[in-house]
Amino acid sequence: MDNEYVDKEKVDAQKALETAKKKEKKQRARQQVEKKPSAFVQILNGDFLTKEFMINNLGFIFFVMLLLLLIVSKGYYGKRLSDDVNKTQLELNELTSDHFEAKTRLEEETQRVKLVDELESSGLKETVNPTKVIRLKKNK
Repeated sequence: MDNEYVDKEKVDAQKALETAKKKEKKQRARQQVEKKPSAFVQILNGDFLTKEFMINNLGFIFFVMLLLLLIVSKGYYGKRLSDDVNKTQLELNELTSDHFEAKTRLEEETQRVKLVDELESSGLKETVNPTKVIRLKKNK
């Protein structure tokens, strides 16, 4: 088989055909790569709104929407908690001032001099003798 006649034109034509096919495959590969632009370019072009893209990424889109919903609800919840804390602090301040006012009024009304003056009309007098404590020893 080494000594077979080979037509040089056929061989050259086959090589040219093969190189043309290789170039065509490379161009197709480049076109396929170029057909799918990056996500940023898709967003700028508006291609991300196409039906095919939306259907392929539906799960991710719902996930992002859920995260956005959680962020908004967290903001409202934090605001409500802050308002509740402020309201409770105001109530506490009011109750504390009422407590101090009542305590001061009680101390003024139960002063020893006032009690003696008020009870004098009913015939009660302040004792002059000190109180005595009687202690019993218990037998064991």
